[in-house]
Amino acid sequence: MSGKPRLTYLNGRGRMESIRWLLAAAGVEFEEVFLQTKEQYDKLIKDGLLLFQQVPLVEIDGMKMVQTRAILSYIAGKYNLHGKDLKERALIDMYVEGIADLMQMILMFPFSPPDAKEKNLDSIKDRATNRYFPVFEKVLKQHGQDFLVGNKFSWADVQLIEAILAVEEKIPTVLSGFPQLQAFKTKMSNMPTIKKFLQPGSPRKPPPDDHYVETVMKVFKR
Repeated sequence: MSGKPRLTYLNGRGRMESIRWLLAAAGVEFEEVFLQTKEQYDKLIKDGLLLFQQVPLVEIDGMKMVQTRAILSYIAGKYNLHGKDLKERALIDMYVEGIADLMQMILMFPFSPPDAKEKNLDSIKDRATNRYFPVFEKVLKQHGQDFLVGNKFSWADVQLIEAILAVEEKIPTVLSGFPQLQAFKTKMSNMPTIKKFLQPGSPRKPPPDDHYVETVMKVFKR
């Protein structure tokens, strides 16, 4: 064992991508194991590695962690990305939960029936521009600082840049009415660890395609 965190999931974004983002932003190298068959997934369950019979699975610091939120929270705490006190942590958690609601829509979009894709894309645009992005635009404008909480880089910033880029892939003009978020995106994308993660050949996964959707359905079929 190299001592690097070991991530077990499919070779695609899904619920693991936010974990990859957070580790990469913290400058942590990791190893990945990709599930390609239902048999591999069933073996993890049979071997007792999946507490709730679900992935992501992250092996870190001698633990076999499941549940995305718990994994992210542990990584954020370990690498000092979870605020300096309880009040900052509460703010970060609130922002992260809001972003997670938007990301859930992005996550499920590739699995939309063909006749629902346009409607679901409109829903993503509506929620992003009318519910979620205005919150962060206002926060950044009001306190005039570079980051969302305590003028210090945190888990919330990582989640937000991931969400911005994910929405922009589908709606390229989505930030047109959000100058603070445009500046935030530029600044965050140029942070050395994030800039490295955005380069070709990094562990960042491409947008889900039909092959990824088929693999998900195959691996997790009941």
